[in-house]
Amino acid sequence: MNILVINAGSSSIKYQLFEMDCEKPLCRGIVERIGFENAIVTHRCSKAEPVKLVEPISDHEQAVSLIIRMLTHQKYGAVNDISTIAAVGHRLAHGAEKLFEPVIIDACTLKMIKSNIGLAPIHMPHMVKGIEVFRKLMPDTPMAAVFDTAFHQTMPKKAYIYPIPYRYYKQYDIRRFGFHGTSHQYVSSRAARMLEKPISALRTITCHLGNGSSLAAVKHGISIDTSMGFTPVAGLPMGTRCGDIDVSIFNFLIEKEGLSADEVNDMLNTQSGLMGISGVSSDLRELLQKADEGHVRAALAIDVLCYSVKKLIGAYAAAMGGVDCIVFTGGIGENAAAIRQKCCEDLEFLGIQISAQKNSDTQHIRISDAVISSDSSRVKVLVIHTNEELMIARETLQLLSAVNASGQEH
Repeated sequence: MNILVINAGSSSIKYQLFEMDCEKPLCRGIVERIGFENAIVTHRCSKAEPVKLVEPISDHEQAVSLIIRMLTHQKYGAVNDISTIAAVGHRLAHGAEKLFEPVIIDACTLKMIKSNIGLAPIHMPHMVKGIEVFRKLMPDTPMAAVFDTAFHQTMPKKAYIYPIPYRYYKQYDIRRFGFHGTSHQYVSSRAARMLEKPISALRTITCHLGNGSSLAAVKHGISIDTSMGFTPVAGLPMGTRCGDIDVSIFNFLIEKEGLSADEVNDMLNTQSGLMGISGVSSDLRELLQKADEGHVRAALAIDVLCYSVKKLIGAYAAAMGGVDCIVFTGGIGENAAAIRQKCCEDLEFLGIQISAQKNSDTQHIRISDAVISSDSSRVKVLVIHTNEELMIARETLQLLSAVNASGQEH
């Protein structure tokens, strides 16, 4: 059974097609610079050479039409006809409280999805647009929505309620939601398989570190806490997002700098984090190089990030009554051995010991997934390459199977 996974943005659409009987990716690609004359299409298929096109793409509908054409192309496509795609799984940033698990998209659920646009206004409008275009061009194909927030809906109320007047939670759903759910879900289950233990027996801390970063406490396969909050700006310092700060800073800057609320909000999202501290870059690779060259603020930005990760590891170990496994994933977590080492320094009291050799090997030998803790470490530390697209495909298949089974029963 073929499942197509879609991640639509404001000017781009990422796609990946899976053969789910063996969970094999048949092809993947991205359409970038939608709305421009020189839009770029990059398409890779398992049975053909990579293809790169530059052509005008005016809108999302034209981009989706091109994706369908690429998927069914005689030379570098993956399927003969679009009808062989059993379902399309769409990544959605926010499901709020009502959409706490994947859903089949119909008129009713689409209306509910649209009602959550205000909770993630940067991402959701474009994701909704992607759904609408695919429903128009593939009207006979089931569509599923898989939400970044869904995995964290198992958090207990004490973990997600903010200490502000309770009526704001009741009226506006102001609470901790958490994001990167498909990544935290994938790597925690993958870790259990690698360790050959049931996930129900593990207390796992998953560290998704990239331009956007978050940690999650996954107790016995269930998310009980996570660092991102009402929006993805909360938690760790990220590439350009501030993470957790004193909320009074917001009004202080409005008064002292003469900025508007929108300007301060933009600054906290796009000019802060690693970029704000270092003044050099939001790219950790560049910061590591600058730090080696003696750039003080680049080194400080790295220290702040790793110190924040370390504090959360300790907090989540406390929340779960211990920790059995720590997973590093995401662009930074998978590729920056120095950051992994620094995040785990001085945590021997928790039973965490990284093997310098194993940690280094993952970077130099390009091992895909690996255990990097020392043999004597009570807590296993792993590097796992996340696969959010496969997780979305799995969720879509499971949902489709449940719907089909329900239809057969009736």
